[in-house]
Amino acid sequence: MDNKKDSNDSTTEVVASVAASRRGFLGKSAMVGLAGAGAVLGLAGCKEETVAGKAAPVPAKGAADGSHVAPGQLDTYYAFISAGHGGEVRVLGLPSGRTLKRIPVFNTDCMVGWGITNESKAVMGTKPDGTLQYTTGDTHHVHGSYKDGTYDSRWLFVNDKIHSRLARIRMDTMECDKITSIPNVMGFHGIFPDKRDPVDAAINHTTRVFCGAEFHIPLPNDGRDLDDPSKWGCLFTCVDAASMEVRWQCRIDGNMELLATSYDGKLAAATQYNTEGAADLAGMMAAERDACVFFNVARIEAMIKAGTFTTIGSSKVPVVDGRKTANEDPKTALTCYVPVGKNPHGVNASPDGKYFVCAGKLSPTATVIELAKVLQWFDGALKLPRDSVVAEPEIGLGPLHTAFDGKGNAYTSLFLDSQVVKWNVDMAIAQFKGDKTVKPILDRADVHYQPGHGYASMGETKDADGKYFNSGNKFSKDRFLPVGPLHPETEQILDISGAKMVLVADHTAYPEPHDGIIVRRDFVKTKQVSVMTDFPNAVTAETAGIERKGNKVHVRLMSQAPAFSMPIIKVKVGDEVTLTLTNFDKVEDLTHGCAIPYHNINFIVNPQETRSVTFKTEHAGAYWIYCTHFCHALHLEMRSRLLVEA
Repeated sequence: MDNKKDSNDSTTEVVASVAASRRGFLGKSAMVGLAGAGAVLGLAGCKEETVAGKAAPVPAKGAADGSHVAPGQLDTYYAFISAGHGGEVRVLGLPSGRTLKRIPVFNTDCMVGWGITNESKAVMGTKPDGTLQYTTGDTHHVHGSYKDGTYDSRWLFVNDKIHSRLARIRMDTMECDKITSIPNVMGFHGIFPDKRDPVDAAINHTTRVFCGAEFHIPLPNDGRDLDDPSKWGCLFTCVDAASMEVRWQCRIDGNMELLATSYDGKLAAATQYNTEGAADLAGMMAAERDACVFFNVARIEAMIKAGTFTTIGSSKVPVVDGRKTANEDPKTALTCYVPVGKNPHGVNASPDGKYFVCAGKLSPTATVIELAKVLQWFDGALKLPRDSVVAEPEIGLGPLHTAFDGKGNAYTSLFLDSQVVKWNVDMAIAQFKGDKTVKPILDRADVHYQPGHGYASMGETKDADGKYFNSGNKFSKDRFLPVGPLHPETEQILDISGAKMVLVADHTAYPEPHDGIIVRRDFVKTKQVSVMTDFPNAVTAETAGIERKGNKVHVRLMSQAPAFSMPIIKVKVGDEVTLTLTNFDKVEDLTHGCAIPYHNINFIVNPQETRSVTFKTEHAGAYWIYCTHFCHALHLEMRSRLLVEA
């Protein structure tokens, strides 16, 4: 009996076994030839469906400590890290440190077309002439939305310190979908979402995002009081997480650094430097202590609901007064100012929900504040706000940020000592109560160099797992090959699962690394292929073509590897052309690009998505519209002719 199969049968069998992925798609092209190119011109192959199920990812493995991720293996964690004045958010796999994605937010990005497509411009904000309002940003802090005290894979939120904007990123697509400008503030720095609704206890997920302004400015900032900084002010802002509209603002004393929220939803807090209200460095250093200001969110919103608020300038946002002089009676106070070490930087919530820890920056201490005692102060049952402080261990020079392992231990970055210090919260409390035998400092680890932000795996959730700590370092001048005056900076990973911290990896960071979160991969639910009907302007076979209204031309184009639906597109010099492109491929990762030489157009369209651009044709001639994102064996041949007639 002849066991040899017909070659066509063999090819069919192999093709049938290939998963519906970009890799599989390219494999099919290689095996069955290039005959599909002609069929694609008529968009005949768009019925193919993606595979619904996938094999479970293989855990990261390699080195004995688990820090090495072997080729072909997946990382255990995602790290979402704000990129400073790069204006974007970086996505790393941990512990490998491999860069998985750069999410453009406040910056333009010609790889994906962020700041080029009409859809991204609408998110970023434009001037009346259609150009971008801003092309710069300064992202410092990125945090995820919560449900039941842990990440829910809905949103990431990140700030823009330069232009006082809050951005929201969809975690399923890892793309920015909303940017909100915050009125009446400057130097918007710290952010944190609530972990459950502050007013309705039945709502156990993120509903608000709190934003702390860092700089005092005239209110309103319209040219008045320029020579009298004593009249300037600073506002704490609440933004609705779903609508991204500003709900309210609260005026406070001092400048706000970073924020934290309680697990029960009742309290938000911001560290404050310059409680002196000074406008120069010497004045900002005059007081012995600064503060962590707590906000009673329910009281603020009750006051606004009752109509007891003001507005500033042309802004319609309700503003309440949270300054000390207006909040001396604890039973009606909106704010509580807890004295802490000088010029505090970070404030972080412990996973057990009991404490906020403030890092002193110019004080060698961390201040542990018990939240139950803060609530007692608001009830009039605690004499002084300072009485809510239950520990203040001396941990080292230049403390900035504190993370937690879920086992009662805290990890604080020390900027001046170039270290991460591990200390025990309960031991620090016992020491503060007078037990001189207790030594809360458990370990120190050198990092390279001057750590700024530090955060632990799942450390900002009730699921803190105590596996890794990431130290975002400055001035890492001798850790990598030199690349000119500006050196690469580092994200260093420490294994914190044992009694001693162990430095296990250096990862380069395009300057400069800022705050981030480490999320276990099973908490992140991504969408691999979109649904075409989610895009109102999707092009179909019925709507494809060219529509002219005067000198405004709308080109509706479809793509399916390896062709665009119209080989020739004719327009005239001076036309305002809107090109809308829909990707009809359903194969995972089969993205198409669209570039038009000399027209400043370059963007991508993912499977089943639609994007559009608008431009003017200024010069007669022939221009090749071509695919920039490799999609097929005939990728280089995937082109259309844009013919601009005089």
